[in-house]
Amino acid sequence: MSASAAKVSKKELNSNHDGADETSDRCREAMLASAPSMISVASYVVGRRMAEKEQQEAIEHIDEVQNEIDRLNEQASEEILKVEQKYNKLRQPFFQKRSELIAKIPNFWVTTFVNHPQVSALLGEEDEEALHYLSRVEVTEFEDIKSGYRIDFDLTKRSSQTQNKAGRKRQHEEPESFFTWFTDHADAGADELGEVIKDDIWPNPLQYYLVPDMDEEEGEGEEDEEDEEGLEDIDEEGDEDGEDDEEDDGEDGEDDEGEDD
Repeated sequence: MSASAAKVSKKELNSNHDGADETSDRCREAMLASAPSMISVASYVVGRRMAEKEQQEAIEHIDEVQNEIDRLNEQASEEILKVEQKYNKLRQPFFQKRSELIAKIPNFWVTTFVNHPQVSALLGEEDEEALHYLSRVEVTEFEDIKSGYRIDFDLTKRSSQTQNKAGRKRQHEEPESFFTWFTDHADAGADELGEVIKDDIWPNPLQYYLVPDMDEEEGEGEEDEEDEEGLEDIDEEGDEDGEDDEEDDGEDGEDDEGEDD
């Protein structure tokens, strides 16, 4: 190879080398220019994964804490149940004594039920008549309480003529709806009615027995209004009579003066 050819080849090599260096520099510059965005994406991915991991760990810890809360709630329920069982037994003698005293009051239970707003809304005329035979109500919770309760009604036939007629009239009729609620297990209303009797009426029936009869109050109010109107009429008549007397006195006076003249 000649010296001139060697020089040309050397120049080409140098030229190619310089071009490669320029390309490499451009790539390096491009990579450096895009590096911040790539780093941002990588940081976002890493940060998101860390956040998801932290959330998952937090959820697992919450579940563990919730299990402890549930365990304490179950323990509290068991202890409350034991307390309820204890005091249910202590209340029984007082319930018995109260039932004996209630038996001395005629129509105690029918009055109590009629005065209760929720129960009275369910009572028809025949229901109310049937409840006049109700002499005793007793609510008994089962020993473990959770399994339920029992409501006992004692219906006693009265000797009064009116009650006997009512009893004979209903002998061939269907059972009263108020009482069928206690035997119709498919009716959700029976459970609701039972809960009202157990939780609201049975603990203190006297408060509903003593509720004043609204009809009587309205009647008394009307009588009071009539009395007041009567008194007003009397006052007006008295005023009119007084005016007439004054006029008569005036006329008599004039007549007397004329006679004197």
